[in-house]
Amino acid sequence: MPDLRVLVVEDDPVAAEAHRTYVDRLPGFACAGVAGTAGRALQVLARGNVDLVLLDMHLPDGHGLDVVRRLRALGNQVDVVAVTSAREVAAVQAAARIGVVQYVLKPFAFETLRDRLSAYARQRRAAESGQVVADQDEVDRLLHPATISSVPKGLAGPVLDRVVQLLANREGWTAEEVATSLGTSRITARRYLEHLADQGQALRTQRYDGRSGRPKVEYSWVAES
Repeated sequence: MPDLRVLVVEDDPVAAEAHRTYVDRLPGFACAGVAGTAGRALQVLARGNVDLVLLDMHLPDGHGLDVVRRLRALGNQVDVVAVTSAREVAAVQAAARIGVVQYVLKPFAFETLRDRLSAYARQRRAAESGQVVADQDEVDRLLHPATISSVPKGLAGPVLDRVVQLLANREGWTAEEVATSLGTSRITARRYLEHLADQGQALRTQRYDGRSGRPKVEYSWVAES
């Protein structure tokens, strides 16, 4: 199957570039463009040649769900993945009602988006190949797909997401501080922090407290604003 062409709709330049980079890192996907407003997104989508939209909900000229409703009214059935900080239950339910295929909360580690888009690609390949369901369990899995985690060995996806949340909500965390917040050992917290730093999603700096002794390594989130 040729690469799936993805339109990133995100008004924040830093987040937009992060999402574009994530898409281009994924085998089987290619970024078809970036749109910073609802109006621009609709213009790009009117030309076709897009298989999937990564859509923020809060855009400067409208709500992401209104973009989807407009597309559907025009007969455009392009698939949509919400990539957003909108946590209202009503927003999640409304997205599901109008056919949003995945809902990814910001901030997130690269693996989170990779897992969601990989699950989407598997479903799409199965549909395009004419595959049929065997039983009710398979129907349920299609309607509520369970993501197969591809987080590196030794790390847990839910813990990684919690570390990402901590870094995004405050600038500058040491391994000791993360360990205290998570209730884990410092060594465990450091593994997660080092993984994010190696992926380019966290920045390592030195924290000096003015006392004698070695400085501590501090980690800050850099992939999302």
